[in-house]
Amino acid sequence: MKINNILYIIFLFIVQISFGQTSGVKEIQGQIFEQSTVVDGVNIINNNTQVTAVSDINGMFSIVVKEGDVLVFSSVNLDPFKRRITADDLASNSLLIKMSAKEIELKEVIVNENAHITAENLGIIPHGQKKYTPAERKVYTATSTSVDKILNSISGRTAMLKKEVKIEKKEVLFRKMEYLFEENYYTDRLKIPLEHIKGFQLYCVDSPEFAVSLNTKNKTMSMFLITGLAQEYLKIIENEK
Repeated sequence: MKINNILYIIFLFIVQISFGQTSGVKEIQGQIFEQSTVVDGVNIINNNTQVTAVSDINGMFSIVVKEGDVLVFSSVNLDPFKRRITADDLASNSLLIKMSAKEIELKEVIVNENAHITAENLGIIPHGQKKYTPAERKVYTATSTSVDKILNSISGRTAMLKKEVKIEKKEVLFRKMEYLFEENYYTDRLKIPLEHIKGFQLYCVDSPEFAVSLNTKNKTMSMFLITGLAQEYLKIIENEK
């Protein structure tokens, strides 16, 4: 009889411990966003219990938690995110998680492995000879002789060709900017509204210092200068409202 009583007391003790451990435990739902886009394939782990989950194609997930548990969210292209579960979270039975895209450091890419082979090295043109762009070549031709220079100056052709040179140089700078900075760099890092990106690019290429940084492939200087230019341009946009 005494043994039965002891076993009964031990059973009650185990039940109380188990109840204490599971008290407040609840399965809650959640959805994950990056900006306004739902994100699938995000790994979620409860740091306290090591229970895991993964968000589906709609960014939805469910996981068992209790108050005070810490959930860790991770994905290849997103910054890690932690969320401590509160009593309000348990009461609402819903979590809205907003994650941020990782900032990707821009790396310089060598497009031509034989960059040392040039027209000069091959003897096609003399060393040190100025290389003209198509628009610059037109200006050179229009002013190559005194007669051409006078006639084209009177007709306005020279002035028109010089404008073409400026436009051509800006187009080259535009292409370099497109190579260095992706669209989300403007919107996420620099906070430039999507509809103002083209206008901001025009603003940037008009900056002599920024143009030099692009032409000399000084990526560090370009990133430094574009940050300051973005702050100036955002003020311009704000003043226009």
